[in-house]
Amino acid sequence: MKAILLLEDGKSFTAEAMGACGERIGQVIFNTAVVGYQEMLTDPANAGKILVLTYPLIGNYGCAPKFNESKKIWPAALVIKEKTRISSNWQARQSFDDYVKENKLFVAYELDTRTLMVHLRQKGELLGIVSTEDFETKRLLSKIEAFRKNQKESFLPQVSVKNPVILRKGRSKKRNIAVLDLGITKSITHQLEAMGFNLEIFPYNTQPKDILRHRPIALVLSGGPEEQAGLDKVADNIRALIGRLPILGISCGHQVLAKALGGTVSKLKIGHRGVNYPIADPASYKGEITTQNHAYTVDAESLEKIRDIKITAHNLNDRSVEEIESKKLKVIGAQYYPCSPGLGETNNIFKRFAKMLK
Repeated sequence: MKAILLLEDGKSFTAEAMGACGERIGQVIFNTAVVGYQEMLTDPANAGKILVLTYPLIGNYGCAPKFNESKKIWPAALVIKEKTRISSNWQARQSFDDYVKENKLFVAYELDTRTLMVHLRQKGELLGIVSTEDFETKRLLSKIEAFRKNQKESFLPQVSVKNPVILRKGRSKKRNIAVLDLGITKSITHQLEAMGFNLEIFPYNTQPKDILRHRPIALVLSGGPEEQAGLDKVADNIRALIGRLPILGISCGHQVLAKALGGTVSKLKIGHRGVNYPIADPASYKGEITTQNHAYTVDAESLEKIRDIKITAHNLNDRSVEEIESKKLKVIGAQYYPCSPGLGETNNIFKRFAKMLK
């Protein structure tokens, strides 16, 4: 089936379509990772986006439930260059095609993703529409404009749990950690569980007194979709917990933590989305390659005005803030995704946070 991708600046691309066709509108973002398409599709941080994968061949290792980061697919649509019907992976349980159809995902393929990515790098992230129903530029642009004026929907109520959920209940109460669910991923909860913590997952809008009532020893702010209605209110709630609980903020949660501390957040021209972003500690000069998926960053100048807050890592490409820490307030923020360095291993940021709890 024929399809079109039209950007808000009028640039268009032709494609083929599969899955749940029709029309989808959203911010067009690209991710440079070579693998991980299933993880990206099930990452709540990509909710409502039109996700473009720059790696040219998608689907060659199939799909399996164990690779899902959450219970559903979140992007409005997926854009790729080429899909394959051949799956070569002993862990695969179904083909990419079957996975797409089962989850009713709009996929535009046979699209010139290289030219599209270059255009987005020059212009920045843009709104776009993918359609198999309408190919008239003026009508599609008017739909994008109407979407821009009326995009008031927040994905936070969708990505967050509705009621508190307890994971690994039964260990000592001295190992109870509260997690504020802004779009938590399984890779984060698995690492925390592997460290021996009991986790209680709370809805994004939980009040401070309701978190404290459960007597956790610490609070984790998960990653999730940025620029959502309700995040400022979350930051207000967290402000009341600073100094009363050790707090770890991850990706979007890092931005919320910074706002709660009094920092400001601004949008990057091009988001950091991929698995190859280098960061370094300005004190030790030790470097690390990280996975990232964000379009906003905490302003370094705003952090300089906050007592007891130290920037502990910068992005080596653009000097944006990657980590903040306060030993006095017992808070740590990580803009990148703290992925496991290997099977059964835990990211160093969680180890540092665990030491802070002692």
